[in-house]
Amino acid sequence: MKLLKLVPDDTNIKFLKWRVPFYVVSVLLIAASWALVLTKGLNYGVDFAGGQEIRATFTESEEAPIADLREQIGSLGYGEPVIQRFGAPNEVSIRVRLPEEAEGDKGAAQRIANQIIAKVSAAHPDFRMDGNDNVSGKVSGEFREKAVYALLAAMLAITIYIWVRFEWQFGIGALFALFHDVSLTLGMFALFQLEFSLQIIAAILAIIGYSLNDTIVVYDRIRENLKKYRRMPIVELLELSVNETLSRTVMTSLTLLVALTPLLFLGPVSLFGLTIAIVLGIFVGTYSSIYMAAPILIWLKVTSDSFVPRESDVDRQERLARERG
Repeated sequence: MKLLKLVPDDTNIKFLKWRVPFYVVSVLLIAASWALVLTKGLNYGVDFAGGQEIRATFTESEEAPIADLREQIGSLGYGEPVIQRFGAPNEVSIRVRLPEEAEGDKGAAQRIANQIIAKVSAAHPDFRMDGNDNVSGKVSGEFREKAVYALLAAMLAITIYIWVRFEWQFGIGALFALFHDVSLTLGMFALFQLEFSLQIIAAILAIIGYSLNDTIVVYDRIRENLKKYRRMPIVELLELSVNETLSRTVMTSLTLLVALTPLLFLGPVSLFGLTIAIVLGIFVGTYSSIYMAAPILIWLKVTSDSFVPRESDVDRQERLARERG
């Protein structure tokens, strides 16, 4: 039986023929994304905007009724609650975002907490409250700050790694591709005002990892071909390298999409933001590996001699001596 190949072995797509228009579009999309972030802002969830947190245990249940809790608390009109297991399967953390008028008003925050407790207690007699805290704007601001530091540290570490493994041009190319992916993801969340929480930070880190993995595969093949085809023009060599890794790129992306598509359409509402972020990340990560990371090497003057060790004067004299002898 003949194996099915999504990408034929003789594929020769001229990806870099349109590198300049694609780069212009990408730069415009990056600018538009940051304009949306700065003007419309991100719709921060409880983690980043502050709110009320209630920790509880359902003493007579093996598992906490998370789906029921999300529906019951959501009916109170305080937005989509964040409900997560906290310790044992029957222990949960319930967080809701406080209305603007309740910010800084401990009395209003406590009244909201009492409404939630009363609602849950009426539906679940085994409900036991273990804690009731107000997440202040200061604490949530620290969360935002640490999340930004985490993203910057990840991108910086990746750049250094690629710089050491390849050359400095490759490090810059990978960093620009990652910046492109993160920017477009943030722009989507600002445009549609999807809730931005710690889950989305985890999704962005996953996007960085996926995009980096794809970029390294392409870069590794470019480095091999630079050594193999010393006289090939750099544009043709880059196109050859991208086409040679295209089968792996397509298969990886499709595999992830097959797993994520059911979760996107049939999964719980609480995971929608995480899922849509990763789905977008697959597309932009694949795109950036081909149209961002590869073409930038042309403008950064990568040539066929980039990975050939330069001969020192001493080595040259020794070689000439051996040739004469």
